[in-house]
Amino acid sequence: MIGEIVMSQSNLEKQEAKLKQLNKKIKEEKYKIEQNLGKQIIRSANLDYGTLTTPQIKMIAKKVAAFLNQSQNNQ
Repeated sequence: MIGEIVMSQSNLEKQEAKLKQLNKKIKEEKYKIEQNLGKQIIRSANLDYGTLTTPQIKMIAKKVAAFLNQSQNNQ
């Protein structure tokens, strides 16, 4: 009985470690996508990294989001 509990706990800990690793991979992939999306928008719009301000970045993000939302609504 105690052996079964210890094995179950060990298996649970292994599954928890796998889940944590998977969540880490998901976060890393999301970060990569966010970075690549930002780079592509900047390149496509011929923006200069050096002159972009935080308000400008927020405005661009809002415009892109509005465009994407409008495109989804029109489908």
